[in-house]
Amino acid sequence: MSFSVAGKTAIVSGAANGVGLAIGRHLVEQGANVVFADMDEKSLTHEMGDAAAKEDNVRIFAGDLREKLTIANLLSATVDAFERVDILVNASRQVMTTDPLNPDDNTVEELLQQNTMTAMRLSQAVARRMIKQAGPEPDAHVGSIVNISSIAARRTHPELLAYSVSCAALDQLTRSLAVAFAPHAIRVNAVAFGSVMSASLQGSLKDHDDMRDAIVHNTPLSRIASPGEVSDAVQYLASDAAGFVTGQTITVDGGRTLIDPADVPVH
Repeated sequence: MSFSVAGKTAIVSGAANGVGLAIGRHLVEQGANVVFADMDEKSLTHEMGDAAAKEDNVRIFAGDLREKLTIANLLSATVDAFERVDILVNASRQVMTTDPLNPDDNTVEELLQQNTMTAMRLSQAVARRMIKQAGPEPDAHVGSIVNISSIAARRTHPELLAYSVSCAALDQLTRSLAVAFAPHAIRVNAVAFGSVMSASLQGSLKDHDDMRDAIVHNTPLSRIASPGEVSDAVQYLASDAAGFVTGQTITVDGGRTLIDPADVPVH
């Protein structure tokens, strides 16, 4: 079975930077049509504006996907450009610290909205489109949804309470939607990663060799992942090669969750 995504149309949210941007670029390189979606219009235009102007298989969409109307507009823009949607990658995520003893701390609500509810609403809208375009006699590969999660869902770090809760909820959402969408031949999976050398992590590690050393020391493979290693996992789940895989969370962490102590950062 082929790992190819060539000719398929993908929407990637959170695609203005970091892992989302890397995933979108990887899918483009593999021959997919990709809509890069993010609320950060400036970064999105800076990173992909030229490609969108020059390449037939690249589009950008700026908007707040926490709004239902924005989701509808994104889907319409995708269908207008490429006539269909085959893959959704929910890579929009935000990391915030939490004060667990502060009753006025609203980070749990904020991250559930940003990291979980947005993924759910976008998945519902895209799934309806996938079902419609499949027609009355769908084949075995109607569509694939991949949620980008984190090993924080399974670790205990009080300062990352909101992020951990939102990721845990996203993992459960993955399983629930996988069962709900299975009768329509739509698969739903997730990729949970540990430390990935994105631009944001590079900034966090700058002048903090002790943090870098702690991450590497507590990773059995003794290094930090590249964004491309997450992208490869996403491509597998999006491709027909994973045609009998649904409701699963693939962990890309170099073995971190096997030994990771609570006080080592997980993002």
